[in-house]
Formats: sequence, C-alpha cells, structure tokens
Amino acid sequence: MTSALPPNATIGIVGGGQLGRMSALAAARLGYRCHILTPEPDSPAAQVAAGVTLGDYEDPAALRAFAAAVDVITFEFENVSAEGLDLLASLKPVRPSPAVLRISQDRVLEKSTLNAAGVPTAPWREITTPASLDAAIAALGLPAILKTTRLGYDGKGQALLRRPEDAAAAFAELEPKPLILEGFVDFACEISVIVARGQDGAIVAFDTVENRHRDHILDLTIAPARIAPAIDAAAQAMARQVAEALDLVGLLAVEMFVTTDGNVVVNEIAPRPHNSGHWTIDACPASQFELHIRAVAGLPLPPAGRHSDAVMKNLVGPAETALWPEILATPGLIGHLYGKAEARPGRKMGHVTRLFPRGALPGDFGVAAALGVLGR
Repeated sequence: MTSALPPNATIGIVGGGQLGRMSALAAARLGYRCHILTPEPDSPAAQVAAGVTLGDYEDPAALRAFAAAVDVITFEFENVSAEGLDLLASLKPVRPSPAVLRISQDRVLEKSTLNAAGVPTAPWREITTPASLDAAIAALGLPAILKTTRLGYDGKGQALLRRPEDAAAAFAELEPKPLILEGFVDFACEISVIVARGQDGAIVAFDTVENRHRDHILDLTIAPARIAPAIDAAAQAMARQVAEALDLVGLLAVEMFVTTDGNVVVNEIAPRPHNSGHWTIDACPASQFELHIRAVAGLPLPPAGRHSDAVMKNLVGPAETALWPEILATPGLIGHLYGKAEARPGRKMGHVTRLFPRGALPGDFGVAAALGVLGR
C-alpha cells in the first residue's frame, strides 16, 4: 500500500542543475513545492524552486537542515555523496534509494548488477594495476575503452586504447582508481529507454529513442528511434528488466548500443531524468520529469505515450547559445534555456525541440532543415 504525497508538500531535490530545474517545474504543475540542496549560488534549479539550502552534499549540518525542510527526497544527478544520501534516508524517504545511486555511481558495480540480472553489456574487466590492464587487453582485445569507475560523464574520465603502447599512459593519467576496461562495441547506433516505476511496482516506459553524440556530448535525440521492431522490443524489455532488478522507485534512463549484427547491449544506467528524455516535455502529455515526480510522490503513473514525433537538439557552449534570438524567431522550434550564467565550451546551456506529426519523422536532411539555424 502506498500513500501519495498531499498537495503543497515539499519535494527535496539533491542537486541544482537543469534536471532539477525541469523537475521542479513539473512538480509545481502537480501542486508541489521543491527545495534544492546545492553548493552553487543561483543554480538553475534554485531559480525556480520554493526554497534552497546552500551546502555541500557531505556536510551533515546542511543535510539535516535540508531534510527538515522537505517531505520526500530525490536527486537529479549521480555525482552526489551516497553517504550523504544515507544520512538523508535516515531522516526522510529517499527515492530512488541510496543503494540504487551506489550502483549507478560505480561502473564495476553497475555492470556486475546488470549481468547478474541477465542484462547483456559490453565485455569488461576491473583494472587495479598495470598488469591487470595488460591481462584485460589480452582477453578483450583492442581497440577498447579504459574508464574511471566513478565520476565520468560527457566523455570525461576515459581513454580509447588502440595499441598496447597506449595502455601505460592512460592508466597513469586516469583517476580515481580502480578503472574498468570495456571491450569495443561495433555499434550501428546508440539508443535509450526511459522507464518510470512507482512505489506500487507499476512500470511505464517512453518510446525508444536514437541518440547522436558530438565530442562525447549528446547532440541530437530522435524520437522514436528508427529501428527494427524486434530491436525496439528488446530495448523496452531490458529497460523494464533493469528497473525491476534495482527495485527502482523513480525514473531510470537505460543507454544501449545496437550492434551491427542487430543485438542490443546496455552501456550505462542513470536513475534520474536524462538528457535523452527532454523531448518528452513537448511531445508527450506527461514528460519524463512529471513521471519522475509522480513516482517519487507516490502518485499514479500515466501512460508514457507521445502525441508527436520529435527531435531534440542540445544547445552547447557559447556558439550555439548565441543563436538564441534566431532560434526564437524560427517557427516550429521550441526553446528551453537553463538559466546558467556562463556559456562555457562543452557546457549544456539549453535545448530545442522540433515536433512532427506521429509517423511523419523526416530523414536526416529533413531533420536538419527543420532545425533551421541549428541544422546548418
């Protein structure tokens, strides 16, 4: 039996970035207040929230003050303190649980958990010494990708090994250790599925989408993914399987590769709203952020359906952010800015969505034309 959070209750969000911002906006529409824990003054989430606690994610005093101000707690990115979340969980409900956060924070634990649940991943080995790296290269072959097990995102904390001579320098450079070596996946495309699971175990999932990256940062998400029905079914089943295995309460993004021979393997999981789900704000009756808030608050989960096909384009760095006036002047482009003060290279500043009638998603040239100044 679950009890829903009453209207005007306060949801605490650990993290002050754009995912917290869009979650807070969704919560407000459902009648909730949000209170943000962040070390950053004037963070994107704090700009739209009812309250904010400025403090470190590991500061017991800040954590206790934050917990005292809220009714339930969630988080908007993985690079927060699991120990801090443990303290919060002793004071108020935390959804998803600190155990789920720990799994998503550590690539070795993540892959071990996925494989134990019967979910395929790229072949991998834990790396603790140069000798273990040499042994892993012998077992997995090259090319392969050496990654930190923690704190990596948007291409940070990893190195592509093409030759045995690349190993020593990459091992020395990457921190913190231990590391993980992942066998190279010959993939045709990258896809993801975002799934929500409620406190009662109910599961809904958005349509599988295709993701295209530039400089290791998500550039385009195409919804729905243009993949064979059997591949789509496999991806959807895997996402649900992972959510069940984690005993998730909340939202989960499952990033996957479609191999050139038509198989699907999981790359990473993220137990929170995800960049590849931003299209749902404009193309779905209930966005990924609404489903996140509903799951955390104990509300019923609506179908995760879409009324439109969509393409989402990230706005990254100064050059794309400078196009904002032209974006707003282009009919059909739906713009979202995150309120970040400084447009630094490689920093996600906002995104743009372009909708199409269901079943009328154009090809690549049509997508580029529909994005106007962003498609050049």
